[in-house]
Amino acid sequence: MERVRIKLIIFDMDNTLFDFVNAKIFACTAIVDHFGKGDAHELFNYFRRDVHGFENVLNISDYLRDNGCFSEDMFLECCRIYEEEKVRSVELYPGVKSTLLELRSRNILLGILTDAEMRNARVRLEKVGLYSVFDSLFTHDITGWKKPSHKTFTHALDSMGLKPYETLFVGDSLRRDIAPSKQLGMMAAYAYYGDRNPDRDRAHIKEKPDHILNNFSDLLKVIRKEKEDEHRL
Repeated sequence: MERVRIKLIIFDMDNTLFDFVNAKIFACTAIVDHFGKGDAHELFNYFRRDVHGFENVLNISDYLRDNGCFSEDMFLECCRIYEEEKVRSVELYPGVKSTLLELRSRNILLGILTDAEMRNARVRLEKVGLYSVFDSLFTHDITGWKKPSHKTFTHALDSMGLKPYETLFVGDSLRRDIAPSKQLGMMAAYAYYGDRNPDRDRAHIKEKPDHILNNFSDLLKVIRKEKEDEHRL
C-alpha cells in the first residue's frame, strides 16, 4: 500500500463541497416570489444576522413580520418552500466527486465536520450523492459544539483515532475552519473558491493556511506535494 503522510482529510460541508449560499438565495427568491413582496438578498441577510442562526427558519418569520406579511399559515408555507427549494438547489462544485473518489483510492480517510445538524447534513449529502463517500460525519448535534470551538475538532479526531498532525482540514472560513485547525496542529487548506463569508469572518486572523485552493480539484495537488515532501525526508 502506498504510504502517505496525510491519513485523514476532514472537510467542512457548506460552501466547501457545494455553494450553499447560492442554494439559500434561490430558496429566498422562491419565498419572495410566493408572497409577492420584498427582496431575496434582503431576506438572505436576515439569516446572516447574529440573532437566530444561519439555518433557523425564525429568520423567515422576522422578515415576514417586518414586511407586514406575517400569518401562521404564510410562515408555514414559506418554510416549506424554503426547505424544498434549498435542497433542490444544492449542486456540487466542479470536480468534487471525482476528487473524493481519487482520495479514497489512495486509502485516505474522509470525514465531514459541519455546524449543520445531522438531519440537514444528511439530506444535502444525499441530494448530491456523497453521503456514502465519507467515513464519518460529525454535526453540531453530534459533537455538542460549533466551530471555531476546539472541542468539535477534537471530538472528530478522537472519534477517528487520529492525531492532528496526521490530518488535513479543508474549509472556506478562515475564522471557523482554518484558525482552529491550525491552532490544534492540523494542516489546513483554505477553500478560497467557496468563501462567501462576510468580511468580519476574515478580520484579525493570525493563522495562515498551509494551502490555498482555487478549485476543489487543487486538493489532489496538495496530496501529491505532501507525498513528495515526505519522500525527501
